[in-house]
Amino acid sequence: MAKTGKPPATQDKLDFPRPLTMVDVVIFAVMESRLQVLLVKRPDAPGEPYPGLWALPGGFVDVDRDESLEACARRKLREKAGVEAPYLEQLGSWGGVSRDPRGWSATHVYFALIPSEHVMPQKGANAAEAAWFTLQEFDGRSRLAFDHMEIMQAAVTRLRNKVEYTSLPAYLLPEEFTLSELQRMYEVVMERPIEKSAFRTRVLSSGLVEPVRKMREGPNRPAQLYRLADPVHPVVFTRTIKTRTD
Repeated sequence: MAKTGKPPATQDKLDFPRPLTMVDVVIFAVMESRLQVLLVKRPDAPGEPYPGLWALPGGFVDVDRDESLEACARRKLREKAGVEAPYLEQLGSWGGVSRDPRGWSATHVYFALIPSEHVMPQKGANAAEAAWFTLQEFDGRSRLAFDHMEIMQAAVTRLRNKVEYTSLPAYLLPEEFTLSELQRMYEVVMERPIEKSAFRTRVLSSGLVEPVRKMREGPNRPAQLYRLADPVHPVVFTRTIKTRTD
């Protein structure tokens, strides 16, 4: 019998409880030379879990609008930050009976990197406020709603580990940037200085960037501007970034 592509009729009648299914996004940007994350304040309304606490932007999957988990994540980015992220990666899934007082829930988490240029937090339909926070503001006493502190820490660890050998910090910059600005972005995320000469050799030999016909004017001599040669696919280096030792 030829396959029709339709699910079996028995799937139309589910005979078991379904968990709450959500997507949350850890949105990173660098502002004032610090890595920051966007949080939204939970609404203070009857029946709302964790009223008034800060949380990662996200929400329920909309089966009529979201064709996939990634589509849901991108929709949340537009609603909560008003942006299309140049880089979005699935971080993992968290679930359990106790993470949400409304019932058994599972969230599929992504992290996004966006340039700080022109980024302003937008109030979402279910968010009372939205604001950027530095990682230093979370000192172990701060509390986020649900299990979002654990999720945020996992995202920071994933990002910093990948920065050691990939081009991810470039997605935190505007479309055109200097090599000094790119190096500084690495140093901000990694929280340590890196060796300038080795870094530039690594970047230029990897095919990560290509020059544009513009220069960055400043107090010193003009600096060459670059852009990503392939904005879609990050570059993976063969060796980790070298730390400056002085």
